[in-house]
Amino acid sequence: MKNSSGNGEKIFAGLSLRVAFRNMSPSKAVEADIRDKAAKLESFYSRITSCKVVVEAPHRRHHKGKLYHVRIDIAVPGGELVINREPSQHAAHTDVYVAVRDAFDASRRKLQDFARCQRGTKKIHEAQPLARVAKLFSEEGYGFLQTADGREIYFHRNSVLEPGFERLEVGMDVTFAEEEGLQGPQASTVKLAGKQSLSAARG
Repeated sequence: MKNSSGNGEKIFAGLSLRVAFRNMSPSKAVEADIRDKAAKLESFYSRITSCKVVVEAPHRRHHKGKLYHVRIDIAVPGGELVINREPSQHAAHTDVYVAVRDAFDASRRKLQDFARCQRGTKKIHEAQPLARVAKLFSEEGYGFLQTADGREIYFHRNSVLEPGFERLEVGMDVTFAEEEGLQGPQASTVKLAGKQSLSAARG
């Protein structure tokens, strides 16, 4: 059984799963595929409290073909796991099912890693590194961070936690979580740093 909410979002019973489509028409077949894959996540970590999946196709004026972006937010005790699969130039990523599959594969790995943390084999509360917003492309919905060691890290608007991408400005300090994307390092989450500063981190 499912209920509808605004902005093309569907809410499913059971796992407390939310599915949203952006810049594209909702697809029952894709929803069913997502439900099936989301249900299997519980076999890797049984304490998932909710899961939200956003499937987004970029605006046509920015790309000749549709390269799908999939973001998965998994709520777990004590926090949230965020998985972003950015569009690649590989032809396979014009297939929404391949994009969804890759995102759930990444979710499985992140859940397994989180489960190991819970068992004490890794540090659970490792501090996230600091960076500074170096470039913003507001209309296209992405930007770049400059890290303390001088690297540039790509991030997508969907990676930015509250108060959101629209509140970012060049020069702001943020914390971020880094992952390896298909075209190099990227930030899976970006959050305003608050009282922390990159200048202090550089010493």
